[in-house]
Amino acid sequence: MLKIYGIKNCDSVRKAIKFFKAKEITYEFIDFRETAATINIIAQWLSLSDIKTLFNTRGTIYRTLKLKELNLNDEEKIKWLAKENMLIKRPVITFENQIIIGYNEPKYEEEFKNYKG
Repeated sequence: MLKIYGIKNCDSVRKAIKFFKAKEITYEFIDFRETAATINIIAQWLSLSDIKTLFNTRGTIYRTLKLKELNLNDEEKIKWLAKENMLIKRPVITFENQIIIGYNEPKYEEEFKNYKG
């Protein structure tokens, strides 16, 4: 089943949910505030993507925590993602052993035009 990971009040997550509802594609929504993404889940995502895409360096949390100053390596970034899920770029869409990170309507249109989820 298609899963959407994120937080309810994120604009990008809301756009993704609206897209899937409009296409009548069934999904499960997982809110990071209720169910945290663990290191194991993050490792699964990284087997399908990369840390640069998943790690949100543009958000408020990143700036507030001054993580740029720490010059983190990939292993440290993964630990931070598990500790502070708001550092994960949203939404994270998983389906059929694939992943799309971030809201990208043209990519959604292409990937889900024949989706039978």
